[in-house]
Amino acid sequence: MTADLSQLVKAYDVRGVVPDQWDEAMAELFGAAFVEVTAADAIVVGHDMRPTSPGLSGAFARGAAARGADVTLIGLCSTDQLYYASGALDLPGAMFTASHNPARYNGIKMCRAGAAPVGQDTGLAEIRTLVEKWSESGAPQPAATPGTVTGRDTLTDYAAHLLSLVDLSAIRPLKVVVDAGNGMGGHTVPTVLAGLPLDLVPMYFELDGTFPNHEANPLDPKNIVDLQARVLAEGADLGLAFDGDADRCFVVDERGAGVSPSAITALVAARELARNGGRGTIIHNLISSRSVPEVVREQGGTPVRTRVGHSFIKAEMATHGAIFGGEHSAHYYFRDFWNADTGMLAALHVLAALGGQEGTLSALVAQYDRYTGSGEINSTVDDQQARTEDVRTAFGTRENVTTDDLDGLTVTAPDWWFNLRPSNTEPLLRLNVEADDEETMEAVRDEVLNLIRTRTND
Repeated sequence: MTADLSQLVKAYDVRGVVPDQWDEAMAELFGAAFVEVTAADAIVVGHDMRPTSPGLSGAFARGAAARGADVTLIGLCSTDQLYYASGALDLPGAMFTASHNPARYNGIKMCRAGAAPVGQDTGLAEIRTLVEKWSESGAPQPAATPGTVTGRDTLTDYAAHLLSLVDLSAIRPLKVVVDAGNGMGGHTVPTVLAGLPLDLVPMYFELDGTFPNHEANPLDPKNIVDLQARVLAEGADLGLAFDGDADRCFVVDERGAGVSPSAITALVAARELARNGGRGTIIHNLISSRSVPEVVREQGGTPVRTRVGHSFIKAEMATHGAIFGGEHSAHYYFRDFWNADTGMLAALHVLAALGGQEGTLSALVAQYDRYTGSGEINSTVDDQQARTEDVRTAFGTRENVTTDDLDGLTVTAPDWWFNLRPSNTEPLLRLNVEADDEETMEAVRDEVLNLIRTRTND
């Protein structure tokens, strides 16, 4: 099929509706193009639980093998398990998943050997060009000697590697509710947490790519309602929620309250700095809480602020030799995991921190959650740049206020800050506000929203 790849190939991955936007024939072309661009003689391929994933990943493997690459199929896995395989085997990798998108979607997350990301500027544009060419003119010539396709199970080794990075030997018994959202957490969690002194209460562990219970996106509050209720009903110490491909983890405390991913970033940063003798660089994106760089400095580390987006985080991790990085979206990146993101390792840090003392999770994270945030608020606007300049004009000349343009517009005052970023794909402005107290946060939030929304509705 000839397809509109502009709608299929995103900034960091491939993602679209099957079979409307792509199918197994196109997946085969992506496999061939991936081998061509990476010049790989061997690759590793995994997939999630979506109904179309086995067929698409198998087709990708055929395309790669036809171009002469040996393919290791690791089958059902989480995205971070694929990153583990890429790192441990030192092979380029491809993960078939559409994360939390609805069941009709599927996609590919690709990486070079050692889990190094493949995005628009690091090979994805070239892959797209080849697929477009071949989809119109016919498949590429096969290699003189085709590669082999073999299977390998990496789940046990993946779990062992994660557990080698966190000391859980002295934790007290904990009751943990885990909502896998019918995603890959249902596959990985039982193996990773086996043998720990945990009373595990599983929710939606059945692998089902149609997501019959709720969307597997724990950042949307409606998708953690079941988990919050179950934590309270069970009298659990905490709850964990994973997204569809289980590379993100969201935490709920014993009161059923969601814990800010910035607080988790600060907690894990403090632990990773302690593990590294109080030295090291921590990456955080610019809409993370101010508590993150504060905690990092207090613990002897060096915070580095970056743009939103995993490609920027991973690039800064590599540039600075950082030991850890965190995003507001509940992606957590570790030097000792090939700079890749793994929500499971962050969850193990939370279990170790909570289980290593007698207090509650809410009391533990209070020291890392120091400010009041608005969360991300989206506004549909007629002109992103003009509305942003309206805000700059209104705030930029005020006393003790600074601005910067690292990613959108960030405006900072002594007791508050906000960031206003344009969406790359929709006519939206995304607002994040943080302040010392609720009243100040609400006042700043409402003033900015009034500036960007009033003209749109004129």
